[in-house]
Amino acid sequence: MADPNPKNAYLRPSTGPLLSLDRVADDAAGSVTERYQRYLPVVQFVAEQLDFDLEEIKLANQNERPAFVTRVVNELVTQGWLIRRESDSRFRWNTDRGQFSVQRWLDEKLLGSQVKVQPQQDRPRERLLDVGVENLQLAELLAILIRSGRPGESAVEAGQKIARQFQQRLEQLPHAGKGELKQISKAIDVTAFCQIMAGIELGRRIAEISGLRSSQRIDSTEDAIQFVRQRFLRLATDGTQEEFHIVTLDTKRQVIGTHLITVGILDSSLVHPREVFRPAIRDAASVVLLVHNHPSGDPTPSRQDLAVTQRLVEAGKLIGIEVLDHIVVGRPNSVSLRANGDL
Repeated sequence: MADPNPKNAYLRPSTGPLLSLDRVADDAAGSVTERYQRYLPVVQFVAEQLDFDLEEIKLANQNERPAFVTRVVNELVTQGWLIRRESDSRFRWNTDRGQFSVQRWLDEKLLGSQVKVQPQQDRPRERLLDVGVENLQLAELLAILIRSGRPGESAVEAGQKIARQFQQRLEQLPHAGKGELKQISKAIDVTAFCQIMAGIELGRRIAEISGLRSSQRIDSTEDAIQFVRQRFLRLATDGTQEEFHIVTLDTKRQVIGTHLITVGILDSSLVHPREVFRPAIRDAASVVLLVHNHPSGDPTPSRQDLAVTQRLVEAGKLIGIEVLDHIVVGRPNSVSLRANGDL
């Protein structure tokens, strides 16, 4: 029966034309379509009422389980669309919440903005194959790593949220914890976090290898510090223990490779010349660059640092391998023992 009071017309939720299930089936997977078919009659009928009680809705949807009808109505109450009157347990629409759209509510409830129902050209993986990974935006790369979303938030939305937070400080993303990313997006569970971090680490390692292969000659203290700053950035930012590395160079002082020698407090009994020069001999190196970090962040060389360096310089002379320099990595600066006159 039509509402005799035309002033109430603006209070009625906007139902629009009845939704076409054929359109839904074309856009969504079969399982989602089935859920549309189940939700649609209940939500459509509720949307046509101005004031009702739960039994009226159940009576009008006798083909549906009463518990399901109750759940739908309670969800609309929880979201603030419906208000339950305490006096008689009847429901009315909350006009302060705005205009209710059946189609929009069902789309957000059952589809959200899931990648699988987006046009193919808008899906990150399809775009990667179509236009190349180098043309993808940060949010799309993150969405591919996240892979799957959660109810109410797709992988694409999660990627967009994280991208907005880190777009101007991308270098800090590798140091973000799981809790921090979870606060940004509820789609970041343990699996998604591990996938993001693994992708970042893989990229870092590839960049290191590429940097080695395209490196310039190391002929000066400045060259050595610049190389160490790029190649051993992790020691400056994340190093929690002392690590001793060597960089091997050929006769033209071009980088051949890097080798981790020891982890732990730098001690002459641990950093034995035999262990240091074995990989250098294997690389057929004629020059080595020594590198180690101070987790405290202070790169000032200790007496032990000087003693180890001197011992290795003397050992190198005996076997014909020059010690070019010893760089102590701190935070944010590094120190060259050669520049200090200690080598």
